[in-house]
Amino acid sequence: MNYYLGKHMPLVREKSGSTCRGMTVDLGLAGGAPGSPAAYVAMGHILYDSVEAFQAVFAQHGPALLADIPNFTNVQPIIQISDVKMSA
Repeated sequence: MNYYLGKHMPLVREKSGSTCRGMTVDLGLAGGAPGSPAAYVAMGHILYDSVEAFQAVFAQHGPALLADIPNFTNVQPIIQISDVKMSA
């Protein structure tokens, strides 16, 4: 988690430039049932202006960003594109 927070996510922000509008990182603690494990070890949420902005960053810098993943995990990443409907 220290590498993810201190190296990987700053690398993502750097490569994204001004197209990155914000980011959050969640550490999975538990599932919904008592004593059950979290579905995911961690989740990084990166906010872009548009799908096209993400695609442009990933087209240019995706290989470098993906190559950094083995520095902090052996878990295969899952990428999901979503539309934020509410933020408090």
